[in-house]
Amino acid sequence: MEELSADEIRRRRLARLAGGQTSQPTTPLSTPLTSPQRETPPGPPHAPPQALGLSVHSMTPATSPIGATGVAYRSQSSEGVSSLSSSPSNSLETQSQTLSRSQSMDIDTAACEKSLSQVDVDSGIENMEVEDTDRREKRNLSDKDSALSPDVTEEQALQLVCKILRVSWKDRSRDVIFLPMLAAEFQQSPKQVFSDFKDLIGQILMEVLMMSTQSRDDNPFASLTATSPPIATARSPDRHLTLTAPSSGGGSPMLAPAGSFGAGSPCSLGASGGGVACDPTSDRFTIEACKETEMLNYLIERFDSVGMEERKAPKVCSQPLVSQLLSNIRSQCISHAALVLQGSLTQPRSLLQHPLLVPYMLCRNLPYGFIQELVRMTHQEEEVFRQIFIPILQGLAQAVKESSFDSDSFKYPLMALAELCEIKFGKTHPVCNLMTSMPLWCPEPLSGAMGRELQRLSFLGSFFSLSVFAEDDARVGDKYFSGPAITLENTRVVSQSLQHYLELARGDLFKILHSVLLNGETREAALNYMAALVNRNVRKAQMQTDDKLVSTDGFMLNFLWVLQQLSTKIKLETVDPSYIFHPRCRLSVSTEETRLKASMEELKSWLSEMHNDPSRFSEPKFPTECFFLTLHAHHLSILPGCRRYIRRLRAIRELNRTVEELKNSEGQWKDSPLAPRHREMLKRCKGQLKKLVRCKACADAGLLDESLLRRCLQFYSIVIQLLLRIVDPAYPHVSLPLNPEVPMGFAALPEFYIEDVAEFLLFIVQYCPQVLYEPCIQDVVTFLVVFICSQNYIRNPYLIAKLVEVLFVTNPAVQPRTQRFAEMMENHPVAIKHLVPALMKFYTDVEHTGATSEFYDKFTIRYHISTIFKSLWQNMSHHGTFLEEFNSGKQFVRYINMLINDTTFLLDESLESLKRIHEVQEEMKNKEQWEQLPREQQQSRQSQLTQDERVSRSYLALATETVDMFHLLTKQVQKPFLRPELGPRLAAMLNFNLQQLCGPKCRDLKVENPEKYGFEPKKLLDQLTDIYLQLNCARFAKAIADDQRSYSRELFEEVISKMRKAGIKSTIAIEKFKLLSEKVEEIVARNSQSEIDYSDAPDEFKDPLMDTLMTDPVRLPSGNVMDRAVILRHLLNSSTDPFNRQPLTESMLEPEPALRERIQTWMREKQGARYFQ
Repeated sequence: MEELSADEIRRRRLARLAGGQTSQPTTPLSTPLTSPQRETPPGPPHAPPQALGLSVHSMTPATSPIGATGVAYRSQSSEGVSSLSSSPSNSLETQSQTLSRSQSMDIDTAACEKSLSQVDVDSGIENMEVEDTDRREKRNLSDKDSALSPDVTEEQALQLVCKILRVSWKDRSRDVIFLPMLAAEFQQSPKQVFSDFKDLIGQILMEVLMMSTQSRDDNPFASLTATSPPIATARSPDRHLTLTAPSSGGGSPMLAPAGSFGAGSPCSLGASGGGVACDPTSDRFTIEACKETEMLNYLIERFDSVGMEERKAPKVCSQPLVSQLLSNIRSQCISHAALVLQGSLTQPRSLLQHPLLVPYMLCRNLPYGFIQELVRMTHQEEEVFRQIFIPILQGLAQAVKESSFDSDSFKYPLMALAELCEIKFGKTHPVCNLMTSMPLWCPEPLSGAMGRELQRLSFLGSFFSLSVFAEDDARVGDKYFSGPAITLENTRVVSQSLQHYLELARGDLFKILHSVLLNGETREAALNYMAALVNRNVRKAQMQTDDKLVSTDGFMLNFLWVLQQLSTKIKLETVDPSYIFHPRCRLSVSTEETRLKASMEELKSWLSEMHNDPSRFSEPKFPTECFFLTLHAHHLSILPGCRRYIRRLRAIRELNRTVEELKNSEGQWKDSPLAPRHREMLKRCKGQLKKLVRCKACADAGLLDESLLRRCLQFYSIVIQLLLRIVDPAYPHVSLPLNPEVPMGFAALPEFYIEDVAEFLLFIVQYCPQVLYEPCIQDVVTFLVVFICSQNYIRNPYLIAKLVEVLFVTNPAVQPRTQRFAEMMENHPVAIKHLVPALMKFYTDVEHTGATSEFYDKFTIRYHISTIFKSLWQNMSHHGTFLEEFNSGKQFVRYINMLINDTTFLLDESLESLKRIHEVQEEMKNKEQWEQLPREQQQSRQSQLTQDERVSRSYLALATETVDMFHLLTKQVQKPFLRPELGPRLAAMLNFNLQQLCGPKCRDLKVENPEKYGFEPKKLLDQLTDIYLQLNCARFAKAIADDQRSYSRELFEEVISKMRKAGIKSTIAIEKFKLLSEKVEEIVARNSQSEIDYSDAPDEFKDPLMDTLMTDPVRLPSGNVMDRAVILRHLLNSSTDPFNRQPLTESMLEPEPALRERIQTWMREKQGARYFQ
């Protein structure tokens, strides 16, 4: 053989370098034979054997043989591309035979000699055991004559190589690439051109690629025609090529037209040499033509041609020589593609240039197995692997940043990354390892905006940022909810479509994160990233937070969905409830976080004791960490989203009200100097209203997603089970009362563990009540009843009030769609025995909550309880408990006292506001006088009118409920209402309100449209007089007569007259009321005759608070002496000593019999003196 030139030596060295990429590692590998995604290629057909021919139009799928590398491939052409290569609409799940990923098989070295017909193609991922022995030497074709199969000659093998690689060294043809250098070698010394076919294939590919790089004018690929129908492409004016994803059947990765193949053609495909852009109107990706594109197109097409040959002639291809030959072609194509991607044949690519393979992956236009084999052949050479795949990962991240739910282009980068992450060899996921090694996997915080930073900078942040919320992506609202033809039905349909998009995207996000967690080498990095997302977004839980500092709602909800999926199969027995106190807990829970029961000092002391004994803690397991990450993610995602939704609805209502007020008052301001300002305000309000309505429509799609809300409810039911197990290990057989000593493991839990459940229930009952009916709802009912009836377990009364509010909003009188839930609650065994006493106690306890707004808060809470009581009274199961409470004494007496207090205040305030409304309405009726008032005064009066109307509506609703409760209770039981400390106050309250309704100034309550404010004077008068009749007895009559402030004979006569005129009462009832009035008059007459002036009594005989003569003096622990009736009345409102605020109960009062005797003696002397006078 003659001496080679320097160029020839360089060429052969490059060929050997490319061929060296195929050497096998010593560790066992597995090659994915099916798509790691949802789309799996069909099974092999039963095609008759065919001879190797030049026709390449038969595209029947078939299994490929096991090649020289000891790995079985299964390639497919344009009609059977992998999920990285096909359109999502091209689902192959409908095929009669699919491949299962759940199975694997071991193939020993002996099996490598067999045909693929003996391989179980139903296994999804096959684990191949490959020994790095002398088998390579045995397989090479150095002794070609002895190695050739009797069925396949060397000449046929050479023809097959030329046919697949579409080259020739014999003659020039339009459909092949002529190789001049190889032709010269064959002409000079045919026997010394190649040592084996592997060497020959490497030389061919290298010469073709070198021809492409060195040729400026002559394109070696120009003479080739496409082997399969091309996908539609078009050239843009800036020399970029637009690649359109296939819509059916897939397509060849070579997008050449029938006439030519090279990049010089307007219809040929270019790789992303300059950039990747996505047209939002279609699945089109614009790429720039370059030399690397031409080479990659050629190599990808040659890789695909191997599969086409295997499908055309499966039996021939299963012969050892052909099998080895095809495998070598495939591996050499991958090796040379790796060189192209590294820039070894041209020049290293700049970081500003986009990766070459990403457009193919986004269009799902790579032959099956190409990416998997590229990963397999490069992942053990770290530098090469990083050089090829880091740009791909960055390109996918950039593509998803430019995507939106305004089209379905969002799914391609997600699906591509999910499939990359699922590629594994043995137990290793190489792409997952690469991802977590990137500096931006979980970057350190740079500023106070830690949550938003992590979303914007982290690698997965852009993938999780896909959102339908208008605040996150305005394109969604602009496209779907901004047209004039948007109707309620259209909005519903669009919302369902967007929710389907969300489900698809989140499914791929789950696959990505699940793959990283499955990979043992990256699980820790994944958990650290998940914990960082939670810890750096703690501000999202605040009521008022700067949205620029935290991640967006869409981002957090996507993250939550993935965590919910990860938590689906967690068994509660595997969760450690003390995890958040663990020294190695990933979650940052501040010691200043409000706890359920423990104070800050108690918490610190207990934690110190716990951490001093490490044996109390076990090693945190994944189920525990995943469970608590999911729990805290709910706190930072679904709950803030619900609060924002409610705030937006409130803003829409207020803007609607403002717009209506401006429109209605236009006649007053249109001719005034303020008219331009009012018109501008009206225009601005309408624009803002339109924007808010669009935002709400987007939020409806993102938040009111029934499947998402059901997942949240199901997870919260697991949280409920965990909490109930802590307080009562006998769960599900919970019995009350619970242990009086609250377990510290429960007391030290963050308060939001219970509060979030209550808030979520309040939200879904109001906005999506159909979600409430899940199998887990029984746990929710038990949870509500147990903690409402165990108020000593929760320190914050407002948290108990929130649980009570859940019972209120699920009441059929409030929300008819939750009737079944209300029935489950009312008939719960624990509720029947304990709910009424607990609610009655809480009714009185909320008198003092410690909050600055406690005075007004208590009315709302008591309104809720009164509504629940009315509902419970209708259930016969609760009658026994009610009657037991009525007769037990102290608790019920306190409850009645609070009812009297509330009724007095609420009726007084609401009736006074009605008087002010009447006054302004009368002024406005006199238009002449009203117009004479200055404009500022008119506006002031109108503003006051609006405020009074709001106050009146609110207070009248609360007052009506309390009067209803009085009416109900006095009908059932009378004795507690007649106690000395209650009877006189109740009589005074009733007399005062009768005077308001029927007294001389009753006309001041006459307003326009009284029903607008909920004012029903006839009903109120009917109920008040009913209470009089229900309590009718001598003791109550005396209490009425003793009220010198409001009672008068004329008042009762006027009440009787109005009842007759309005037909409010029957004749019998009116007569009974008249008899009561006469009885009261007799007592008044007797009192006036026997009235004695005791005002000159000694100070020691007078009560220090009321300055009245004591009848039953008692001594307090503080040493002060008071009248028993006065101090008992005080204790009904506050269990403290009025002089020093120390705790005080009735049992602590000591009678003073000696002082009482002295007072009575003095009174007798006073009476005797009057008699003698």
